[in-house]
Amino acid sequence: MTQHEEIALLPAYEIRKKLESKDLSPVEVVEACLQQIERYNSVINAVVTVNEKAIEEAKKLENAKEKGLLYGLPVGIKDVTETAGIRTTYGCRLYDNYIPEEDALVVQRLKAAGAIILGKTNTPEFAAGGNTFNEVFGRTCNPWNPELSAGGSTGGGAAGLITGMIALA
Repeated sequence: MTQHEEIALLPAYEIRKKLESKDLSPVEVVEACLQQIERYNSVINAVVTVNEKAIEEAKKLENAKEKGLLYGLPVGIKDVTETAGIRTTYGCRLYDNYIPEEDALVVQRLKAAGAIILGKTNTPEFAAGGNTFNEVFGRTCNPWNPELSAGGSTGGGAAGLITGMIALA
């Protein structure tokens, strides 16, 4: 197992402890998760849009005087929740190119608590369905058996979490 994998596969509470003790930096955690996306996402299809500013946001957090409860934790946001400047499709072709100007309240609160929005996770169209499939991004596969669906409306978040692509969903 590589160092990036070891970091990315830690439970969120362990990552948070290591961030607090400065054994890890937010940039190291984001880089570890991005490596996992690069390694597994082409097969699993859990993270459908990556926040291109995630490393920049992690660097800003490193100098923060106040550290919220979610300080430095990379979060995947279900692709039905609006995130300013990040494509939000609702899993629907009608919204294929929609980029919100404002964050949904939950995203505002995650950021206020120190979370880093790493990207958007796959979901059925409008989060309605028992399988994580939509016409925009296709199916999210089960990480243990890619021939199966990850299932549920939060399958992208679940698959991203278990493979270390994100620390929280």
